[in-house]
Amino acid sequence: MSLNLTETWEHTLDALRTWARINSPWAIHYNSGSCNGCDIEILATLTPRYDLERFGVKLQGSPRHADVLICTGPVTLQSRDRLKRIYEQMPEPKFVVAVGACAISGGAFQVCYNVVGHIDEVIPVNAYIPGCPPRPEAIIDGMVKLLQSLQPQPEVMVS
Repeated sequence: MSLNLTETWEHTLDALRTWARINSPWAIHYNSGSCNGCDIEILATLTPRYDLERFGVKLQGSPRHADVLICTGPVTLQSRDRLKRIYEQMPEPKFVVAVGACAISGGAFQVCYNVVGHIDEVIPVNAYIPGCPPRPEAIIDGMVKLLQSLQPQPEVMVS
């Protein structure tokens, strides 16, 4: 069995990228038309009482530096193109979290004339955090579950 240095190097870099992505995800928050209840709860998770940063999550101001897009509210006609553009500006791999009933199903706004629908009708969503608004504990739990889903699965040895 020969050692392929290129494959070993690539595997090591992939493992390092995965480790960094799991232990220090940068997030950007986007409100696509909500009542701001979910936004207040997301900001509460960053306070010392809940401290989402203890899991390495850092709120970022630019989509070009973010790994996770946290979306609140239903998608309105005015915000649809902007939401797509923000998603496209994020580097791969990128993850989307839909926070609140409005982001998941349209909520109280689903029958409004200017509402396109929920987040996953416009961009793919990786995690859903239900509630109106969800408690900070639920938001933290959803983010932790998203990060745990990124963990590499142990390889099974078959003999």
